Amino acid sequence: MSTDFLLRQWDLLAHFSDAQLAQLGEVAEHRRIASGAHVLREGESTADAYLIEGGRVRIQRRTPYGLFTLATLHPGQLFGETSFVDGNQRSGDALAVAECELLALHPQGLAATMESDQRFSVALYWTFWKSLSSKLRQTNEQLTRFFSASGKPVSTEEPPAAAVADDFHVDVASKRKLFQEQKLSSLEINFLASLSREKKFAPHQQIFREGEAGDEMYVLLEGRVMISKFIHGAGEEALAFLERGDYFGEMALIDNEQRSADAKASDHGAVVLAIPREVLGGILDIQRVSSLRLLRLLCTMVAGRLRELDDKIIGWFILAGGSATGWPGER
Repeated sequence: MSTDFLLRQWDLLAHFSDAQLAQLGEVAEHRRIASGAHVLREGESTADAYLIEGGRVRIQRRTPYGLFTLATLHPGQLFGETSFVDGNQRSGDALAVAECELLALHPQGLAATMESDQRFSVALYWTFWKSLSSKLRQTNEQLTRFFSASGKPVSTEEPPAAAVADDFHVDVASKRKLFQEQKLSSLEINFLASLSREKKFAPHQQIFREGEAGDEMYVLLEGRVMISKFIHGAGEEALAFLERGDYFGEMALIDNEQRSADAKASDHGAVVLAIPREVLGGILDIQRVSSLRLLRLLCTMVAGRLRELDDKIIGWFILAGGSATGWPGER
């Protein structure tokens, strides 16, 4: 049975064309890992990504209280893509908890194909973005179970969100400057600058709430934004503080699920550019080679947030004296 036929079964690769799957099969390496063997170790400088074709892999971190399981991954899931995307060291161990069959994606082996065929690169980074965003959403949703067996936030009455002023405007030149700073392509800059809608939020004003439907992604133009989650037993917990040029709110547009956290303007308010679902879908069309720079940028940002959140979880575990009975270690 051909490698590209086997690859077609995985949802993460569903957007690949037959020709692209054949290209991937030619440069990827099949590996069999014995149960109990390490695939990756924390602190390594390698950047390979792995698709699990069979078996299970546990992602874990060493702590003063022993090993802490961050995730247990199953066939069809990726791991190691964070380092592939951002080039940083491994932030945890990857251990085969059953005999595994893996498809290894080596940056060096993929380099020539990615350079010669940018549509292949777009398809690959779409896979990374979907995988990283899925892990970030699942980690957000599991945070409550770190503290609560029910995993449900306390029901509270939220005040209605203040209206966003309709008479606020940002000139196109200011929008273009933001996207030029990110070194996007001319097409991406023109598209985003002309079709994004500016919104101004007062200090501490809610941009969106956990559980809401999401039809827009945002990029921060001025001020700061706090991403947070209400955790039973701990109250509001800040997950990230975003600065100029950071994107947020994209996960709901990828998987059509509800918002998994809150977003609100910080102490001095915020100005954001809202990018509607249809605009994002147009610029990130899998057939548009021009979307590669934006995809890489989004992947790097999501990878950074996932690393930060894993660090926060480990910090909570240590503060709790090594007690984390509510943490399932699944994502």
